Amino acid sequence: MIYILFVLYSLHLFNSDNHEITTTTSPPSHIKKKEAENKEPKQVDIPNVKIDLSNLQPVMTKGVLGNYEPKKIEKIPGPGEGGEGVILTDAKEKELGDKSVAEYGFNEVASDKISLDRHTRDTRPDECKYWNYPSVEKLPTASVILVFYDEGWSTLVRTIHSVINTSPKELLKDIICVDDYSDDKHITERLPEYIKRWNGLVKYVRTKQRVGLVQARVVGARAAAGDVVVVLDAHCECVTNWLPPLLTRIALNRKTLAVPIVDGIQWDTLQHNSVYFGGSLNRGIWEWGFLYKETEIPKRERDKLQYPTEPYKSPTHAGGLLAIEKNWFFELGGYDPDIKIWGGEQYELSFKVWMCGGQLEWVTCSHVGHIYRGPRTRSMHPRGANLYQSHVNHMRVAEIWMDEYKKYYLNRQPSHAHLDIGDTTEYKALRQRLNCSSFKWFLDNVAYEMPDKYPLPPDNLVWGEMRNVEHSQTCADTYGKSFGNEIGVSGCHGQGGNQLFRLNVEGEWSTDERCLVANGDSIVSRYCVSSGQWIPKGEWTYDNQTRQIRSSKVSKCVEADSKRLFLNTCQNNSTAQKWIWKETYL
Repeated sequence: MIYILFVLYSLHLFNSDNHEITTTTSPPSHIKKKEAENKEPKQVDIPNVKIDLSNLQPVMTKGVLGNYEPKKIEKIPGPGEGGEGVILTDAKEKELGDKSVAEYGFNEVASDKISLDRHTRDTRPDECKYWNYPSVEKLPTASVILVFYDEGWSTLVRTIHSVINTSPKELLKDIICVDDYSDDKHITERLPEYIKRWNGLVKYVRTKQRVGLVQARVVGARAAAGDVVVVLDAHCECVTNWLPPLLTRIALNRKTLAVPIVDGIQWDTLQHNSVYFGGSLNRGIWEWGFLYKETEIPKRERDKLQYPTEPYKSPTHAGGLLAIEKNWFFELGGYDPDIKIWGGEQYELSFKVWMCGGQLEWVTCSHVGHIYRGPRTRSMHPRGANLYQSHVNHMRVAEIWMDEYKKYYLNRQPSHAHLDIGDTTEYKALRQRLNCSSFKWFLDNVAYEMPDKYPLPPDNLVWGEMRNVEHSQTCADTYGKSFGNEIGVSGCHGQGGNQLFRLNVEGEWSTDERCLVANGDSIVSRYCVSSGQWIPKGEWTYDNQTRQIRSSKVSKCVEADSKRLFLNTCQNNSTAQKWIWKETYL
Protein backbone atom coordinates (compact mmCIF):
# COMPACT_ATOMS: atom_id res chain seq x y z
CA MET A 1 0.00 0.00 0.00
CA ILE A 2 1.47 3.26 -1.10
CA TYR A 3 0.41 6.63 0.18
CA ILE A 4 1.72 9.96 -1.03
CA LEU A 5 1.17 12.56 1.62
CA PHE A 6 2.79 15.95 1.91
CA VAL A 7 2.58 17.30 5.43
CA LEU A 8 3.22 20.79 6.71
CA TYR A 9 4.08 20.24 10.34
CA SER A 10 3.47 23.45 12.29
CA LEU A 11 4.44 22.95 15.91
CA HIS A 12 3.43 25.32 18.69
CA LEU A 13 3.51 25.11 22.42
CA PHE A 14 0.07 25.47 23.94
CA ASN A 15 -0.06 27.10 27.34
CA SER A 16 -2.97 27.84 29.60
CA ASP A 17 -3.45 28.77 33.22
CA ASN A 18 -7.07 27.70 33.41
CA HIS A 19 -6.19 24.81 35.76
CA GLU A 20 -4.60 25.32 39.16
CA ILE A 21 -1.59 23.02 39.35
CA THR A 22 1.73 22.73 41.07
CA THR A 23 4.68 21.33 39.17
CA THR A 24 7.81 19.63 40.42
CA THR A 25 10.68 19.28 37.97
CA SER A 26 13.99 17.64 38.65
CA PRO A 27 17.03 19.14 40.43
CA PRO A 28 20.70 18.73 39.45
CA SER A 29 22.07 15.31 38.62
CA HIS A 30 24.34 15.07 41.66
CA ILE A 31 21.45 14.01 43.90
CA LYS A 32 22.23 10.56 45.33
CA LYS A 33 19.99 7.62 44.58
CA LYS A 34 19.09 6.01 47.88
CA GLU A 35 16.29 3.55 47.12
CA ALA A 36 16.80 -0.12 46.41
CA GLU A 37 14.96 0.02 43.10
CA ASN A 38 16.91 3.02 41.84
CA LYS A 39 18.56 1.61 38.74
CA GLU A 40 18.19 4.37 36.19
CA PRO A 41 16.86 2.94 32.93
CA LYS A 42 18.70 3.69 29.73
CA GLN A 43 16.80 5.10 26.79
CA VAL A 44 16.92 3.37 23.45
CA ASP A 45 19.82 4.11 21.11
CA ILE A 46 18.96 4.17 17.41
CA PRO A 47 21.10 2.29 14.89
CA ASN A 48 22.02 3.91 11.57
CA VAL A 49 20.20 2.40 8.59
CA LYS A 50 20.43 3.68 5.00
CA ILE A 51 16.87 3.50 3.72
CA ASP A 52 14.89 6.04 1.73
CA LEU A 53 12.26 7.37 4.13
CA SER A 54 12.08 10.81 2.54
CA ASN A 55 8.30 10.70 2.15
CA LEU A 56 7.80 9.58 5.79
CA GLN A 57 6.27 6.27 4.73
CA PRO A 58 7.54 3.25 6.68
CA VAL A 59 9.57 0.76 4.65
CA MET A 60 9.41 -3.02 5.07
CA THR A 61 12.74 -4.90 4.87
CA LYS A 62 11.79 -8.55 5.31
CA GLY A 63 14.47 -10.47 7.16
CA VAL A 64 16.42 -7.35 8.14
CA LEU A 65 15.65 -5.73 11.49
CA GLY A 66 14.07 -2.28 11.27
CA ASN A 67 15.94 0.87 12.18
CA TYR A 68 14.43 1.23 15.68
CA GLU A 69 14.71 -2.43 16.66
CA PRO A 70 17.27 -3.21 19.38
CA LYS A 71 19.92 -5.66 18.20
CA LYS A 72 19.92 -7.41 21.54
CA ILE A 73 17.84 -7.26 24.70
CA GLU A 74 19.67 -8.08 27.90
CA LYS A 75 17.18 -9.83 30.12
CA ILE A 76 17.20 -9.26 33.85
CA PRO A 77 17.10 -12.51 35.83
CA GLY A 78 14.33 -12.59 38.39
CA PRO A 79 10.60 -13.00 38.94
CA GLY A 80 8.33 -11.86 36.13
CA GLU A 81 11.05 -11.38 33.52
CA GLY A 82 9.82 -11.73 29.96
CA GLY A 83 6.27 -10.91 31.02
CA GLU A 84 5.88 -14.03 33.13
CA GLY A 85 3.54 -13.96 36.10
CA VAL A 86 4.42 -14.18 39.78
CA ILE A 87 2.39 -16.57 41.92
CA LEU A 88 2.58 -15.99 45.66
CA THR A 89 2.94 -19.14 47.76
CA ASP A 90 3.71 -17.77 51.22
CA ALA A 91 0.52 -17.49 53.29
CA LYS A 92 1.41 -14.08 54.73
CA GLU A 93 2.30 -12.70 51.30
CA LYS A 94 -0.95 -14.05 49.86
CA GLU A 95 -2.89 -12.29 52.61
CA LEU A 96 -1.07 -9.02 51.93
CA GLY A 97 -1.57 -9.52 48.21
CA ASP A 98 -5.32 -9.90 48.68
CA LYS A 99 -5.38 -6.67 50.70
CA SER A 100 -3.50 -4.85 47.95
CA VAL A 101 -6.04 -6.09 45.39
CA ALA A 102 -8.83 -4.59 47.48
CA GLU A 103 -6.85 -1.34 47.68
CA TYR A 104 -5.54 -0.97 44.13
CA GLY A 105 -7.33 -3.52 41.98
CA PHE A 106 -4.17 -5.56 41.38
CA ASN A 107 -1.65 -7.56 43.36
CA GLU A 108 0.94 -5.05 44.46
CA VAL A 109 2.83 -7.67 46.48
CA ALA A 110 3.42 -9.73 43.34
CA SER A 111 4.34 -6.53 41.51
CA ASP A 112 6.91 -5.62 44.16
CA LYS A 113 8.81 -8.82 43.38
CA ILE A 114 9.25 -7.86 39.73
CA SER A 115 12.09 -5.63 38.55
CA LEU A 116 11.03 -2.10 37.67
CA ASP A 117 13.07 -2.59 34.49
CA ARG A 118 11.73 -5.97 33.45
CA HIS A 119 11.60 -6.69 29.75
CA THR A 120 8.04 -7.68 29.11
CA ARG A 121 6.82 -10.12 26.48
CA ASP A 122 7.10 -9.02 22.84
CA THR A 123 3.50 -9.52 21.78
CA ARG A 124 3.86 -7.94 18.34
CA PRO A 125 3.45 -9.95 15.15
CA ASP A 126 6.92 -11.06 14.05
CA GLU A 127 6.68 -8.97 10.88
CA CYS A 128 6.70 -5.78 12.97
CA LYS A 129 10.43 -6.20 13.58
CA TYR A 130 11.20 -5.45 9.92
CA TRP A 131 9.52 -2.07 9.58
CA ASN A 132 11.72 1.01 9.22
CA TYR A 133 10.31 4.35 10.35
CA PRO A 134 11.39 7.94 9.64
CA SER A 135 14.45 9.20 11.48
CA VAL A 136 14.03 11.05 14.75
CA GLU A 137 14.60 14.38 12.99
CA LYS A 138 11.46 13.79 10.93
CA LEU A 139 9.21 12.57 13.71
CA PRO A 140 7.38 14.75 16.24
CA THR A 141 8.40 14.56 19.88
CA ALA A 142 6.17 12.97 22.49
CA SER A 143 4.98 13.84 25.97
CA VAL A 144 3.63 10.83 27.83
CA ILE A 145 0.79 11.64 30.24
CA LEU A 146 0.19 9.37 33.25
CA VAL A 147 -2.83 10.18 35.42
CA PHE A 148 -3.39 8.55 38.80
CA TYR A 149 -5.06 8.80 42.16
CA ASP A 150 -3.55 6.79 45.04
CA GLU A 151 -1.95 4.38 42.57
CA GLY A 152 0.13 1.41 43.76
CA TRP A 153 3.84 2.25 43.95
CA SER A 154 5.67 -0.39 41.95
CA THR A 155 3.11 -0.57 39.14
CA LEU A 156 3.23 3.21 38.73
CA VAL A 157 7.01 3.49 38.82
CA ARG A 158 7.42 0.49 36.52
CA THR A 159 5.26 2.35 34.00
CA ILE A 160 7.70 5.28 34.08
CA HIS A 161 10.72 2.99 33.77
CA SER A 162 9.08 1.09 30.92
CA VAL A 163 8.31 4.24 28.92
CA ILE A 164 11.91 5.44 29.26
CA ASN A 165 13.46 2.03 28.58
CA THR A 166 11.53 1.51 25.35
CA SER A 167 11.47 5.04 23.88
CA PRO A 168 14.18 6.68 21.74
CA LYS A 169 15.59 9.48 23.88
CA GLU A 170 15.37 11.94 20.98
CA LEU A 171 11.60 11.39 20.73
CA LEU A 172 10.62 11.38 24.41
CA LYS A 173 10.33 15.03 25.41
CA ASP A 174 8.96 14.41 28.88
CA ILE A 175 6.71 12.29 31.06
CA ILE A 176 4.00 14.20 32.91
CA CYS A 177 2.85 12.44 36.09
CA VAL A 178 -0.52 13.98 36.95
CA ASP A 179 -1.49 13.32 40.55
CA ASP A 180 -5.24 13.84 40.83
CA TYR A 181 -5.03 15.03 44.43
CA SER A 182 -3.89 11.74 45.99
CA ASP A 183 -3.90 11.07 49.73
CA ASP A 184 -1.23 8.35 49.89
CA LYS A 185 2.19 9.61 50.97
CA HIS A 186 4.04 7.37 48.55
CA ILE A 187 2.45 9.54 45.85
CA THR A 188 2.54 12.98 47.47
CA GLU A 189 6.01 12.72 49.05
CA ARG A 190 7.96 9.75 47.73
CA LEU A 191 7.20 10.12 44.02
CA PRO A 192 8.34 13.77 43.61
CA GLU A 193 11.62 12.80 45.27
CA TYR A 194 12.04 9.60 43.27
CA ILE A 195 11.71 11.20 39.84
CA LYS A 196 14.52 13.68 40.52
CA ARG A 197 16.98 11.10 39.15
CA TRP A 198 15.81 11.86 35.61
CA ASN A 199 16.88 15.51 35.66
CA GLY A 200 13.70 17.06 34.28
CA LEU A 201 12.58 14.31 31.94
CA VAL A 202 9.87 13.24 34.40
CA LYS A 203 7.64 15.93 35.89
CA TYR A 204 5.17 15.77 38.76
CA VAL A 205 1.95 17.77 38.47
CA ARG A 206 -0.62 17.80 41.26
CA THR A 207 -4.14 19.14 40.92
CA LYS A 208 -5.54 21.39 43.65
CA GLN A 209 -8.61 19.19 43.97
CA ARG A 210 -10.00 15.97 42.50
CA VAL A 211 -10.87 16.63 38.87
CA GLY A 212 -11.23 13.04 37.67
CA LEU A 213 -9.35 11.03 35.08
CA VAL A 214 -10.59 12.82 31.97
CA GLN A 215 -9.90 16.39 33.04
CA ALA A 216 -6.61 15.40 34.69
CA ARG A 217 -5.47 14.31 31.23
CA VAL A 218 -6.22 17.81 29.99
CA VAL A 219 -4.11 19.21 32.84
CA GLY A 220 -1.29 16.94 31.71
CA ALA A 221 -1.70 17.88 28.07
CA ARG A 222 -1.42 21.58 28.90
CA ALA A 223 1.81 20.92 30.81
CA ALA A 224 3.30 18.81 28.00
CA ALA A 225 6.32 20.14 26.09
CA GLY A 226 6.17 17.57 23.29
CA ASP A 227 4.49 17.92 19.91
CA VAL A 228 2.34 14.84 20.52
CA VAL A 229 0.44 13.94 23.67
CA VAL A 230 0.59 10.22 24.41
CA VAL A 231 -1.90 9.15 27.07
CA LEU A 232 -1.23 5.96 29.02
CA ASP A 233 -2.76 4.60 32.19
CA ALA A 234 -0.42 4.53 35.18
CA HIS A 235 -0.24 0.72 35.25
CA CYS A 236 1.21 -0.11 31.85
CA GLU A 237 4.32 -1.70 30.38
CA CYS A 238 5.46 -0.80 26.88
CA VAL A 239 6.57 -3.41 24.37
CA THR A 240 9.76 -2.96 22.34
CA ASN A 241 9.59 -0.20 19.69
CA TRP A 242 6.10 0.96 20.62
CA LEU A 243 6.56 4.71 20.15
CA PRO A 244 7.93 5.33 16.59
CA PRO A 245 4.99 3.56 14.89
CA LEU A 246 2.53 5.86 16.69
CA LEU A 247 4.45 9.04 15.94
CA THR A 248 4.87 8.07 12.28
CA ARG A 249 1.10 8.05 11.77
CA ILE A 250 0.88 11.58 13.15
CA ALA A 251 3.89 12.73 11.10
CA LEU A 252 2.04 11.56 7.98
CA ASN A 253 -1.22 13.25 9.00
CA ARG A 254 -1.30 15.58 12.01
CA LYS A 255 -5.05 14.98 12.38
CA THR A 256 -4.59 11.30 13.16
CA LEU A 257 -5.59 9.87 16.51
CA ALA A 258 -3.19 6.91 16.78
CA VAL A 259 -4.02 4.05 19.12
CA PRO A 260 -1.69 1.23 20.19
CA ILE A 261 -2.82 -2.37 20.49
CA VAL A 262 -3.56 -2.92 24.17
CA ASP A 263 -2.42 -6.22 25.68
CA GLY A 264 -3.66 -7.54 28.99
CA ILE A 265 -1.53 -7.80 32.13
CA GLN A 266 -3.23 -10.03 34.70
CA TRP A 267 -4.18 -8.20 37.89
CA ASP A 268 -3.30 -11.13 40.17
CA THR A 269 0.08 -12.28 38.77
CA LEU A 270 1.14 -9.48 36.38
CA GLN A 271 1.55 -11.96 33.55
CA HIS A 272 1.57 -10.14 30.20
CA ASN A 273 -0.62 -11.78 27.56
CA SER A 274 -1.40 -10.95 23.97
CA VAL A 275 -5.03 -9.98 23.47
CA TYR A 276 -5.35 -11.16 19.89
CA PHE A 277 -4.44 -14.57 18.56
CA GLY A 278 -4.27 -16.11 15.10
CA GLY A 279 -3.54 -12.85 13.31
CA SER A 280 -6.99 -11.35 13.86
CA LEU A 281 -7.35 -7.61 13.37
CA ASN A 282 -10.07 -6.00 15.45
CA ARG A 283 -11.40 -2.47 15.66
CA GLY A 284 -13.57 -0.56 18.09
CA ILE A 285 -17.31 0.01 17.80
CA TRP A 286 -20.08 0.25 20.41
CA GLU A 287 -23.58 -0.89 21.13
CA TRP A 288 -26.25 1.78 21.43
CA GLY A 289 -26.01 2.03 25.21
CA PHE A 290 -22.34 3.08 24.76
CA LEU A 291 -20.89 -0.23 25.88
CA TYR A 292 -17.56 -0.55 24.10
CA LYS A 293 -17.22 -3.49 21.71
CA GLU A 294 -14.63 -4.80 19.28
CA THR A 295 -15.20 -6.59 16.01
CA GLU A 296 -12.97 -8.01 13.31
CA ILE A 297 -12.15 -5.38 10.71
CA PRO A 298 -14.39 -5.45 7.63
CA LYS A 299 -13.07 -6.87 4.36
CA ARG A 300 -13.15 -3.35 2.92
CA GLU A 301 -10.44 -2.28 5.37
CA ARG A 302 -8.43 -5.50 5.20
CA ASP A 303 -8.23 -5.25 1.41
CA LYS A 304 -6.45 -1.89 1.75
CA LEU A 305 -3.50 -3.48 3.54
CA GLN A 306 -0.43 -4.60 1.63
CA TYR A 307 0.96 -6.06 4.86
CA PRO A 308 -1.15 -7.39 7.74
CA THR A 309 0.94 -5.33 10.19
CA GLU A 310 0.02 -1.96 8.67
CA PRO A 311 -2.16 0.46 10.66
CA TYR A 312 -5.86 0.50 9.84
CA LYS A 313 -8.82 2.74 10.50
CA SER A 314 -11.27 2.27 13.36
CA PRO A 315 -14.48 4.11 14.34
CA THR A 316 -13.48 4.34 18.01
CA HIS A 317 -11.18 2.93 20.67
CA ALA A 318 -11.24 1.78 24.29
CA GLY A 319 -10.18 5.18 25.60
CA GLY A 320 -7.23 4.67 27.93
CA LEU A 321 -4.23 4.68 25.59
CA LEU A 322 -3.79 7.03 22.64
CA ALA A 323 -1.54 9.51 20.84
CA ILE A 324 -2.69 12.80 19.33
CA GLU A 325 -0.93 15.97 18.24
CA LYS A 326 -1.22 18.50 21.06
CA ASN A 327 -2.32 21.42 18.89
CA TRP A 328 -4.92 19.31 17.08
CA PHE A 329 -6.26 18.06 20.42
CA PHE A 330 -6.85 21.60 21.62
CA GLU A 331 -8.19 22.76 18.25
CA LEU A 332 -10.87 20.14 18.85
CA GLY A 333 -11.54 21.65 22.28
CA GLY A 334 -9.64 19.01 24.25
CA TYR A 335 -12.04 16.88 26.20
CA ASP A 336 -15.41 18.49 26.83
CA PRO A 337 -14.90 20.08 30.31
CA ASP A 338 -18.31 18.82 31.38
CA ILE A 339 -17.31 15.23 30.70
CA LYS A 340 -16.03 14.47 34.16
CA ILE A 341 -14.33 11.68 36.12
CA TRP A 342 -14.46 8.96 33.43
CA GLY A 343 -16.79 7.40 30.87
CA GLY A 344 -17.78 8.53 27.39
CA GLU A 345 -14.59 10.46 26.65
CA GLN A 346 -13.44 7.90 24.08
CA TYR A 347 -16.64 8.36 22.08
CA GLU A 348 -16.54 12.15 22.29
CA LEU A 349 -12.93 12.26 21.06
CA SER A 350 -13.44 9.58 18.41
CA PHE A 351 -16.59 11.14 17.00
CA LYS A 352 -15.18 14.63 16.75
CA VAL A 353 -11.84 13.47 15.34
CA TRP A 354 -13.64 11.69 12.51
CA MET A 355 -16.46 14.19 12.00
CA CYS A 356 -14.18 17.25 12.11
CA GLY A 357 -11.65 16.25 9.47
CA GLY A 358 -9.37 13.74 11.16
CA GLN A 359 -9.01 10.00 11.35
CA LEU A 360 -8.48 7.31 13.97
CA GLU A 361 -6.05 4.46 13.37
CA TRP A 362 -5.10 1.36 15.28
CA VAL A 363 -1.35 0.85 14.97
CA THR A 364 -0.72 -2.87 14.75
CA CYS A 365 3.00 -2.71 15.56
CA SER A 366 2.62 -0.54 18.66
CA HIS A 367 1.80 -2.72 21.68
CA VAL A 368 1.36 -1.65 25.29
CA GLY A 369 0.50 -3.97 28.17
CA HIS A 370 -2.20 -2.73 30.54
CA ILE A 371 -3.36 -4.08 33.89
CA TYR A 372 -7.12 -4.53 33.87
CA ARG A 373 -8.15 -4.14 37.48
CA GLY A 374 -9.50 -7.01 39.53
CA PRO A 375 -12.11 -6.95 42.34
CA ARG A 376 -11.21 -3.64 43.93
CA THR A 377 -13.33 -2.69 46.94
CA ARG A 378 -11.96 0.80 47.60
CA SER A 379 -14.03 3.45 45.85
CA MET A 380 -12.14 5.84 43.57
CA HIS A 381 -15.17 8.05 42.98
CA PRO A 382 -14.44 11.61 44.16
CA ARG A 383 -16.29 12.53 47.32
CA GLY A 384 -19.43 14.49 46.57
CA ALA A 385 -19.31 13.78 42.83
CA ASN A 386 -22.40 12.82 40.84
CA LEU A 387 -22.93 9.06 41.12
CA TYR A 388 -24.47 9.11 37.65
CA GLN A 389 -21.61 11.08 36.08
CA SER A 390 -20.78 8.47 33.44
CA HIS A 391 -24.41 8.55 32.30
CA VAL A 392 -24.28 12.35 32.16
CA ASN A 393 -21.13 12.08 30.05
CA HIS A 394 -22.79 9.70 27.60
CA MET A 395 -25.87 11.88 27.37
CA ARG A 396 -23.71 14.93 26.56
CA VAL A 397 -21.98 13.00 23.78
CA ALA A 398 -25.34 11.96 22.36
CA GLU A 399 -26.73 15.50 22.58
CA ILE A 400 -23.74 17.25 21.00
CA TRP A 401 -22.54 14.76 18.40
CA MET A 402 -25.21 12.22 17.44
CA ASP A 403 -27.83 14.47 15.83
CA GLU A 404 -31.07 12.57 15.17
CA TYR A 405 -29.38 9.33 16.25
CA LYS A 406 -29.60 10.49 19.87
CA LYS A 407 -33.05 8.91 19.75
CA TYR A 408 -31.53 5.44 19.52
CA TYR A 409 -29.29 6.01 22.50
CA LEU A 410 -32.42 6.96 24.46
CA ASN A 411 -34.28 3.91 23.16
CA ARG A 412 -31.49 1.87 24.73
CA GLN A 413 -31.13 4.11 27.83
CA PRO A 414 -34.57 5.70 28.33
CA SER A 415 -33.94 6.46 32.00
CA HIS A 416 -31.26 9.01 31.00
CA ALA A 417 -33.62 11.34 29.17
CA HIS A 418 -34.05 13.80 32.06
CA LEU A 419 -30.46 13.95 33.31
CA ASP A 420 -29.06 17.42 33.86
CA ILE A 421 -26.19 17.50 31.37
CA GLY A 422 -25.40 21.20 31.67
CA ASP A 423 -25.10 23.76 28.90
CA THR A 424 -24.09 22.32 25.52
CA THR A 425 -24.14 25.62 23.61
CA GLU A 426 -20.38 26.16 23.55
CA TYR A 427 -19.50 22.73 22.23
CA LYS A 428 -22.26 22.78 19.64
CA ALA A 429 -20.84 26.12 18.47
CA LEU A 430 -17.35 24.56 18.32
CA ARG A 431 -18.70 21.80 16.13
CA GLN A 432 -20.21 24.39 13.82
CA ARG A 433 -16.99 26.46 13.67
CA LEU A 434 -14.99 23.37 12.76
CA ASN A 435 -17.48 22.58 9.99
CA CYS A 436 -17.86 19.03 11.23
CA SER A 437 -19.78 16.39 9.31
CA SER A 438 -23.04 14.83 10.44
CA PHE A 439 -23.28 11.70 12.54
CA LYS A 440 -25.02 10.03 9.61
CA TRP A 441 -21.89 10.68 7.53
CA PHE A 442 -19.85 9.01 10.28
CA LEU A 443 -22.09 5.93 10.32
CA ASP A 444 -22.21 5.67 6.53
CA ASN A 445 -18.50 6.14 5.89
CA VAL A 446 -16.63 5.06 9.02
CA ALA A 447 -18.72 2.87 11.33
CA TYR A 448 -20.53 1.25 8.43
CA GLU A 449 -20.67 -2.22 10.06
CA MET A 450 -22.92 -0.91 12.85
CA PRO A 451 -26.23 -1.76 11.08
CA ASP A 452 -25.18 -5.41 10.93
CA LYS A 453 -23.53 -5.72 14.32
CA TYR A 454 -25.79 -3.44 16.36
CA PRO A 455 -28.92 -2.34 14.47
CA LEU A 456 -30.84 0.75 15.52
CA PRO A 457 -32.90 -0.12 18.62
CA PRO A 458 -36.66 -0.04 17.89
CA ASP A 459 -38.94 2.20 19.92
CA ASN A 460 -39.95 0.92 23.34
CA LEU A 461 -43.55 -0.14 23.78
CA VAL A 462 -43.15 -0.02 27.57
CA TRP A 463 -40.14 0.39 29.83
CA GLY A 464 -39.17 0.94 33.45
CA GLU A 465 -39.97 -0.82 36.69
CA MET A 466 -42.20 -3.93 36.36
CA ARG A 467 -44.47 -4.14 39.42
CA ASN A 468 -46.73 -7.13 39.96
CA VAL A 469 -50.40 -6.33 40.67
CA GLU A 470 -51.12 -9.19 43.08
CA HIS A 471 -47.84 -8.83 44.96
CA SER A 472 -47.81 -5.06 44.91
CA GLN A 473 -44.40 -4.61 46.54
CA THR A 474 -42.72 -7.11 44.21
CA CYS A 475 -40.83 -6.18 41.04
CA ALA A 476 -38.97 -8.15 38.40
CA ASP A 477 -35.24 -8.19 39.16
CA THR A 478 -32.09 -9.52 37.48
CA TYR A 479 -30.26 -9.68 40.84
CA GLY A 480 -27.25 -8.33 38.95
CA LYS A 481 -26.54 -11.81 37.63
CA SER A 482 -24.72 -12.43 34.37
CA PHE A 483 -25.87 -13.94 31.10
CA GLY A 484 -27.62 -17.31 31.23
CA ASN A 485 -29.18 -16.84 34.66
CA GLU A 486 -32.85 -16.74 35.55
CA ILE A 487 -34.71 -13.49 36.12
CA GLY A 488 -36.52 -13.31 39.45
CA VAL A 489 -38.38 -10.91 41.73
CA SER A 490 -37.56 -8.83 44.79
CA GLY A 491 -38.90 -5.88 46.71
CA CYS A 492 -39.45 -2.79 44.55
CA HIS A 493 -36.85 -0.08 45.23
CA GLY A 494 -37.69 2.50 42.54
CA GLN A 495 -34.06 3.11 41.55
CA GLY A 496 -33.96 1.31 38.21
CA GLY A 497 -30.73 -0.64 37.86
CA ASN A 498 -31.45 -4.36 38.20
CA GLN A 499 -35.18 -3.59 38.09
CA LEU A 500 -35.15 -1.63 34.83
CA PHE A 501 -36.57 -3.42 31.78
CA ARG A 502 -37.60 -2.57 28.22
CA LEU A 503 -40.06 -4.22 25.85
CA ASN A 504 -39.86 -2.82 22.32
CA VAL A 505 -42.40 -2.74 19.50
CA GLU A 506 -40.64 -5.69 17.83
CA GLY A 507 -41.15 -7.96 20.84
CA GLU A 508 -37.65 -7.81 22.33
CA TRP A 509 -37.75 -7.83 26.14
CA SER A 510 -34.40 -6.70 27.49
CA THR A 511 -32.39 -5.20 30.30
CA ASP A 512 -29.09 -3.44 29.63
CA GLU A 513 -27.53 -5.43 26.75
CA ARG A 514 -29.24 -8.68 27.77
CA CYS A 515 -32.29 -10.13 26.08
CA LEU A 516 -34.83 -12.25 27.94
CA VAL A 517 -36.09 -15.55 26.53
CA ALA A 518 -38.38 -18.33 27.67
CA ASN A 519 -36.57 -21.45 28.86
CA GLY A 520 -39.15 -24.00 29.89
CA ASP A 521 -41.14 -22.27 32.59
CA SER A 522 -38.28 -19.96 33.46
CA ILE A 523 -37.10 -16.68 31.96
CA VAL A 524 -33.36 -16.37 31.38
CA SER A 525 -31.07 -13.68 30.01
CA ARG A 526 -28.79 -14.19 27.02
CA TYR A 527 -26.64 -12.17 24.68
CA CYS A 528 -28.83 -10.23 22.29
CA VAL A 529 -26.15 -10.76 19.63
CA SER A 530 -26.60 -14.02 17.73
CA SER A 531 -24.10 -15.24 15.10
CA GLY A 532 -22.31 -11.90 15.23
CA GLN A 533 -25.50 -9.88 14.80
CA TRP A 534 -28.03 -8.23 17.07
CA ILE A 535 -31.51 -8.86 15.72
CA PRO A 536 -33.75 -6.59 17.82
CA LYS A 537 -36.85 -8.77 17.61
CA GLY A 538 -38.31 -11.13 20.15
CA GLU A 539 -41.07 -13.39 21.36
CA TRP A 540 -42.86 -11.06 23.75
CA THR A 541 -46.00 -8.92 23.66
CA TYR A 542 -47.54 -6.71 26.30
CA ASP A 543 -51.31 -6.27 26.35
CA ASN A 544 -52.21 -2.85 27.72
CA GLN A 545 -55.75 -4.03 28.47
CA THR A 546 -55.00 -7.24 30.37
CA ARG A 547 -51.49 -6.08 31.44
CA GLN A 548 -50.08 -9.48 30.59
CA ILE A 549 -46.69 -10.26 29.08
CA ARG A 550 -47.03 -13.20 26.71
CA SER A 551 -44.38 -15.40 25.08
CA SER A 552 -45.23 -16.44 21.53
CA LYS A 553 -42.55 -19.13 21.81
CA VAL A 554 -44.28 -21.15 24.55
CA SER A 555 -47.73 -19.48 24.50
CA LYS A 556 -47.56 -18.69 28.21
CA CYS A 557 -47.65 -15.54 30.34
CA VAL A 558 -45.22 -14.11 32.85
CA GLU A 559 -46.38 -14.71 36.42
CA ALA A 560 -44.95 -13.98 39.86
CA ASP A 561 -45.38 -15.19 43.37
CA SER A 562 -43.63 -13.58 46.31
CA LYS A 563 -40.38 -15.46 45.61
CA ARG A 564 -39.93 -16.06 41.90
CA LEU A 565 -40.79 -15.20 38.31
CA PHE A 566 -42.05 -17.92 35.96
CA LEU A 567 -44.21 -18.72 32.94
CA ASN A 568 -47.70 -20.16 33.32
CA THR A 569 -50.83 -20.76 31.28
CA CYS A 570 -52.35 -17.37 30.44
CA GLN A 571 -55.40 -16.42 32.52
CA ASN A 572 -56.83 -12.98 31.85
CA ASN A 573 -58.26 -12.66 35.37
CA SER A 574 -55.05 -13.66 37.19
CA THR A 575 -53.64 -10.63 39.01
CA ALA A 576 -50.36 -12.52 39.49
CA GLN A 577 -49.96 -12.25 35.69
CA LYS A 578 -50.69 -8.53 35.57
CA TRP A 579 -47.81 -6.06 35.43
CA ILE A 580 -47.69 -2.29 35.80
CA TRP A 581 -44.77 -0.60 34.07
CA LYS A 582 -43.50 2.59 35.67
CA GLU A 583 -40.98 4.73 33.82
CA THR A 584 -38.04 5.33 36.16
CA TYR A 585 -35.70 8.23 35.39
CA LEU A 586 -32.29 8.91 36.89
